[in-house]
Amino acid sequence: MHVGDLLQIEGLDLTHLWGGENLLGQAISGVTATDLEDPARFVQPGEIVLSGLVWWKEADGRARTERFVSALAQAGATALLAGEETHGSVPGDIVDACRAHGIALLAVPAHTSFRAITEAVYRRQWGDLSRRPADHFALPDNVRSDLGRLVDQGTDADTLLGRALAPFGAPPCYVLTSTGRTIARTASAPQLSAARAVESLRSLTGETLRVQAETTPYDAWYLHVPQVGGAPPRALHEIAEVIGQYRHHHHRQCAARRRTGQELISLVDLGDAGAGVLADALESCGPLAEGPWRVVVTSTGGRHADRGAAEALREALEHLTATVFAAGTTTDAEAVAVVRVRGEDTLRLDEPWSLLNGCRPETPLYAGVSSPAAEPSGLHAALTQARYALAAARHGSPTTGRVAMIEGLASLESLLAGIPTDVRTAFSGTTLGPLARSGTASHQTLLETLEVFFAHNCSWARTAKALHVHINTVHYRIERVQALTGRDLSRLDHKLDLHAALLCR
Repeated sequence: MHVGDLLQIEGLDLTHLWGGENLLGQAISGVTATDLEDPARFVQPGEIVLSGLVWWKEADGRARTERFVSALAQAGATALLAGEETHGSVPGDIVDACRAHGIALLAVPAHTSFRAITEAVYRRQWGDLSRRPADHFALPDNVRSDLGRLVDQGTDADTLLGRALAPFGAPPCYVLTSTGRTIARTASAPQLSAARAVESLRSLTGETLRVQAETTPYDAWYLHVPQVGGAPPRALHEIAEVIGQYRHHHHRQCAARRRTGQELISLVDLGDAGAGVLADALESCGPLAEGPWRVVVTSTGGRHADRGAAEALREALEHLTATVFAAGTTTDAEAVAVVRVRGEDTLRLDEPWSLLNGCRPETPLYAGVSSPAAEPSGLHAALTQARYALAAARHGSPTTGRVAMIEGLASLESLLAGIPTDVRTAFSGTTLGPLARSGTASHQTLLETLEVFFAHNCSWARTAKALHVHINTVHYRIERVQALTGRDLSRLDHKLDLHAALLCR
């Protein structure tokens, strides 16, 4: 299939913005959807790249565009398919950059989904393979026919992989996600922990092929053969395409479950749904009907979660094999899941969360987890708790990403971390008064002294020793703090006010 063929597919309604016949005549090897500013690591040579242009901002659009398009050119992408929904049209500087770097550019209208484009490419490629002479294939004709039939019948991935590799002696082989979760493995392949699987994917040994599908960095699938020469390269490419077809079928089969999950999350977010309505929504999610439940909220480093965070949350929960959950997004684009738990059990998300953050280290991923809700009517309150814990997670680990449990908010600092930034700033400024508003060296010295004073349990002698000053100097400075703030540090409540104000800075 070639880039220009996309313009002829009925129903996609793509618009050709730039690219001559030489670029439109390039073969398409696969599809990658991304909105990373630097997508080079996730693009393979010959792929077309689908982007909603979420990364583009008018203020510094040209710089961002140059970084994005040059990365596509360096990775060997054949074309950029740019969505018009986010900005209404494709910005002119993107057209200019594609022209400069020799990348064909097509516009995707708002009513055309990226999934429709991905499936159209996949169907065309599968049809092209089927029409080629038999000697093109490494897989025997009967095996190819058998695999197509098994995919249509909804056969499990383990069986599919085993049948595909049987002609080559069934060597050890895996289908793994970006985070090391095993989707399928042959009978000869030993079980791998998620961490070990990630190491295998990143190692230079064996053969690894990405399964083509519309994905995020967190939920991509890979066909991995640990031993070089375990199967002919052409056969592995064919098997990867079969697994890609399996994934499309699997996603369609899960569509109903995702819809009911989204309906549940919308009701929980709404907050005023009756207990009966919530119970019915939980019942429609099957095994989720009986509680108790915890609520998990996920976000990337920005204010709102993106599609990547939603898929990351699903991927993390899929690692917990015995966990039943429903996931969706709120009206504010938060990624949320309702998870059935056993009594007071916690969700052991630390290991999968570490692996998720390794997929996209430049964009830390955070999660907040509520306490258990015993009744459906408590789910909205649990969502509020999870949001609070999420804010604490982002405040406590601004660059690495982490999970915060509501039970972990056991200190004043962790409690304050969940308060919105503007409220924290207002409280700190009001409580510290002139000390917060002045940038003079003397006021900075007073704030430093107050911080050290609290850090040493209000001990005059230890504070003086830590600051390398005379104890009388500490007394003088603390007296100045009391005069400027109107607080009396002999009173416990005033100490707490000033301590909280310092933590809120």
